Amino acid sequence: MNRPRGRIVYSTDPDPDPQPEPPASAPVSARGQTVYVERDRKRRAGKTVTVVSGLAGNADQLRDLLKTLQKLCGAGGTAHDGEIEVQGDHRERVGDHLTKLGYRVKFRGG
Repeated sequence: MNRPRGRIVYSTDPDPDPQPEPPASAPVSARGQTVYVERDRKRRAGKTVTVVSGLAGNADQLRDLLKTLQKLCGAGGTAHDGEIEVQGDHRERVGDHLTKLGYRVKFRGG
């Protein structure tokens, strides 16, 4: 009989498989970062959303920027996969605010 060798049945070590902690990433500055703002309706049952893509930074920075944009537009939204989606067509308002924050904004689509 062949038994798997990697399985620990009993150990006195309090931490048998230490996992290295990922290094904390430093906050990324908005200066010089190019972001793309577009209006999208695909895969959303005809509902229009404003999508901000090309953002660099960690999840906490995206969440903070999302909260700011939601308050600015008075709409809901979500942040995932390095993109921010704000419900509704708010391209101009979002673009102006991101420019004030120091981002280089490019509009996509019509």
